[in-house]
Amino acid sequence: MNICIIGGGLTSLSLAKNLINKKINVHFYHKNKIENLLSSRTIGISKNNLDFFRKEIHKFPKKIFWEIKKIEIYSEKLEKENLLNFENNKDNLFYMLKNDDLYESLISSVSKNKFFKKNLIDKDYFYSNLLNKNKYDLIINCDSNNTLSNKFFTKKIVKNYENFAYTTILKHKKIENNIATQIFTKNGPIAFLPISNSETSIVCSLDTKNKKYDDSEVLDLISKNNLKYEIQKIQKLSSFKLSSSNLRKYYYKNILAFGDLLHRIHPLAGQGFNMTIRDIKVLSEIIQNKIDLGIQLDSSILKEFEKKVKNKNFLFSNSIDLIYEVFNFDKKIKSKSFNKILKIIGKNKNLSRYFIKLADRGLNF
Repeated sequence: MNICIIGGGLTSLSLAKNLINKKINVHFYHKNKIENLLSSRTIGISKNNLDFFRKEIHKFPKKIFWEIKKIEIYSEKLEKENLLNFENNKDNLFYMLKNDDLYESLISSVSKNKFFKKNLIDKDYFYSNLLNKNKYDLIINCDSNNTLSNKFFTKKIVKNYENFAYTTILKHKKIENNIATQIFTKNGPIAFLPISNSETSIVCSLDTKNKKYDDSEVLDLISKNNLKYEIQKIQKLSSFKLSSSNLRKYYYKNILAFGDLLHRIHPLAGQGFNMTIRDIKVLSEIIQNKIDLGIQLDSSILKEFEKKVKNKNFLFSNSIDLIYEVFNFDKKIKSKSFNKILKIIGKNKNLSRYFIKLADRGLNF
């Protein structure tokens, strides 16, 4: 069994590692430069997804992830008064990792495996030969901007948020640091995400429709909304444009779109990579069932995968978009009523448990 994976990031490496664990030959194709992972980028992985990842993909060392025990939500309208709290007394809510730490751990693991073969893409030669030859049982495309994507996967539902995300890492005085904080401001949400007792990742999603921000203004907003850290150093800011998209058709013949090519969402709930891990879990189970039955891997896998996840992914993506729109509307009005209602809702333990499960497992609970 031979599978071709195209892409150079965390999604393609995670999927490759899962497949070579099944003793499937994986030919991993990437561009001349492996995707540059900025040192200021971090990801949050839910408890359920972390358990799956370390069992079925890669048991990366515990030292590279950081436990988050509680989430606190604040509103600038209520003068940073606590709005909502999410806490699971029995376990951690999620875990924070630096992108480049996870990347290095994955690339080190797959490179040593005999079922893994890494190749560079010759743009003029590679794609035409890939389509003309039947070398691979399946082709999985994790690159949203290549010939395959532009030819077969262009029909999407796309939304431009007219927002930019700004990310950095604070180095600060050592404290007990296991509580993630999100503050909804008139400029947009600002998240403080601990990655150690002396470092905290920052993600600001700022509305740039009517105002452009320079680095000093973003840093001022971070300082203004910093509730507890004695900052010693701030890494250089990184930024990227925010949009959402959902692909209408997940596959073409034996080619499957995957990762951000399938779905891209607003980062305010930290669910982007979690959705991808859930997709890997479903695809992995389908492939394993075929292997157990001694059935050849073919495009029927892709049809089954789309049937199982497409509607759920679309619904989940839209639920994240709804959260964004609700808070986006609230910041445009002067009334504090919505925030006061949220405080009342937050006291309902059943609703709180529901939202914790939704963030942990998606729509699969």
